[in-house]
Amino acid sequence: MGTTLRRGRIWGMFSAILCFSILLSACGIKSAGQSTTANHQEENKVENEKDLKGKRIALVMELNTGTFSQQYAEGVKEEVERFGGELTVFVAERDKSKMATYVNMAVNQNFDGILTDHGTPEALTKGIKKAQENKIPVVAFDALLDIPGVTVLEQGDERMAELTLEQLAADAGGKGNIVKIWVAGFAPMERRQTAYAAFQQKYPDIKEIAAFGAASSSTALDTQAKMEAILKQYPNKGDITAVWAAWDEFAKGASRAIKQAGRDEIKVYGIDMSDEDLQMLQDPTSPWIATAAVDPKDIGRVQVRYLYQKLYGEQTEDRVVLEPVFVKREDLPKDKQVSTNELGQYVQGWSGSKQGEKEWMKSYPYK
Repeated sequence: MGTTLRRGRIWGMFSAILCFSILLSACGIKSAGQSTTANHQEENKVENEKDLKGKRIALVMELNTGTFSQQYAEGVKEEVERFGGELTVFVAERDKSKMATYVNMAVNQNFDGILTDHGTPEALTKGIKKAQENKIPVVAFDALLDIPGVTVLEQGDERMAELTLEQLAADAGGKGNIVKIWVAGFAPMERRQTAYAAFQQKYPDIKEIAAFGAASSSTALDTQAKMEAILKQYPNKGDITAVWAAWDEFAKGASRAIKQAGRDEIKVYGIDMSDEDLQMLQDPTSPWIATAAVDPKDIGRVQVRYLYQKLYGEQTEDRVVLEPVFVKREDLPKDKQVSTNELGQYVQGWSGSKQGEKEWMKSYPYK
């Protein structure tokens, strides 16, 4: 009986030690698994961020005319540099076949990401699909593209046209004669034309007496010459109430012609905004009194953010609309000239857009 009791006690102690060991082992496995998973996630995060450094980004622009395009390109460059990337810019000088060639070139040269500025589906689609086949992400700006997986940014063009045209109608009392400056063949222009057609239906007493417009290497100068001819065609005060310009280069040219002719009764309503445009808008002798726009640097920055979202492995929406703001001369200071960097102090919603910004992007601070 004593021997049996001792054996029972020994077996009991052995069982307790065995159970404790199993429990300890189980806890150890669980803890090690959690630690391994957490470490793996952290390693992936570090590796992902490391992978974003040094990315080669191609920006393919249809044109780089005027200060708006230049400031847009600056915004792209700033944001690419923020992520530690290297930007190469290709400008097609309004040659759509050359733009198609540049997109293909960017694919063949194995760029990590491609940005496009303007262009047509005919010029861009083939090259973009080739980029997708090579797993090169693409984000477009102001192009009528409908390619799954390609994010397309636009400025809210119909809204910009509505804002300027409604102000024109209010200032004119719902009647008068206007000159329209617009050009076909560009996605933003086509969207702005949609709003203009609705405006014509809404205000039948506002008559379009002349319309023209062309994109060239000297758009503002060409517009000025054409506007001078129209002013001679309509020489009397009251013949022309206002000018609606669907692009800031058009607004600049028209405003200079009107100012030089001394026709201060004619007002100009434009679209887009750059530092040069802002100087004209603040000039009390300039006929250009209002414009609707998105900060061109913001456009570039937001476009790059969506590209880097793709490079990070995230899904992005196919259509992104940027919210425009309306800028009137009366909103601006009269005692000093301001730049677009300062415009947000006077016009709510201008610049500093956080659209496209993700939490993980905080590890890429601006310099």
